Amino acid sequence: MLEQPDTKKRGRERGREGFTLIEIMVTLMIVTTLIGIAVPNFLRAREVSRSRACIKNLRTITVAKEQYAMDNHLASGATMPALSALCGNGTTDYIRGSGPVCPSNGTYTVGNTATDPTCSVGINAANPFAPHILP
Repeated sequence: MLEQPDTKKRGRERGREGFTLIEIMVTLMIVTTLIGIAVPNFLRAREVSRSRACIKNLRTITVAKEQYAMDNHLASGATMPALSALCGNGTTDYIRGSGPVCPSNGTYTVGNTATDPTCSVGINAANPFAPHILP
């Protein structure tokens, strides 16, 4: 004669089928903590990258200003034309293309021959560790 399987005994032998609520909550807490640490660092790295790209653009504008001043025999402190005059107008391409663009949506000011070009973002209040000014 065949014996009937004991349902209580069979349930214990199979083991548990899922995670407990505590295990899920602990896992979510760990993931949330890791995200809380990673996101601010990612945002800071992105802003530092934008700042470095802006500083590279400012250096490009500085070199174009110097070349323009030498080609046109301008004295120190002389007024410079707008940035668009230094950019890709065909015969005198001091800067190729339509000109540099600040990655943080700032605008560039060329200034005169004795001053450095500037970006309207300057020192970002949200992230003072990534200024948009020439060192």
